[in-house]
Amino acid sequence: MPRSTLLLPFKEYGKSVLGTSLRYIPCSGTCRLLVVAGIHGEESETTFLLSRVLRFFERPFESIAYVLCANPDGMTLGTRANANGVDLNRNFPTTNWSCETVYARSVLEAPRDTAYSTGTSPGSEPETAYLIRLIGKLSPEVVLSMHAPMACVDAPERTSLVDGLCDAFNLPWRPDIGYPTPGSLGTWCREQKSPGCITLELPRMSLEALYDRYAEAFADWLSC
Repeated sequence: MPRSTLLLPFKEYGKSVLGTSLRYIPCSGTCRLLVVAGIHGEESETTFLLSRVLRFFERPFESIAYVLCANPDGMTLGTRANANGVDLNRNFPTTNWSCETVYARSVLEAPRDTAYSTGTSPGSEPETAYLIRLIGKLSPEVVLSMHAPMACVDAPERTSLVDGLCDAFNLPWRPDIGYPTPGSLGTWCREQKSPGCITLELPRMSLEALYDRYAEAFADWLSC
């Protein structure tokens, strides 16, 4: 598939804790899908793969909008959290939001030994609040939240969209990730009833391997 030199039409939707522009790529028509990458700053492979895939397209996007990096400060700092030390995927205003410290693994096989805050209150972080506002503005039917490295497609139900994503990435479907996710984007979407949320957990592999194995299939899925 030829590569495009399309200059992506970014628009700002807010500012991060450190004043970094939060940017998205709008669609030209009614939004059916919003793709969000980089909400965890240490999962830079999500932003890398999405950025590369978008360069397959030669035309503006009619029904899909994109956030290449929802946590630019965290990605710059090389941390899961934002600049306040908050795990943004535990900061959404859900009914089960908890103020208790959350712990993450430094690598998949390690114990949960790295502590993060969930924020001073639900939706306390600007990155979270602005993303919620953007979702409200776009009113997508579905949000695709990109993560790594659990190697699965997490969604409450198996829809044609979910099955297509499983096929594109050759990954199993899971009805949930296997542990509680209070304050997550997925939990928030489920409580809102709309939009629906699909979580794509990329497998652990090098950036080059991710691109080589999945880029064209992902682009085809986005084109459907």
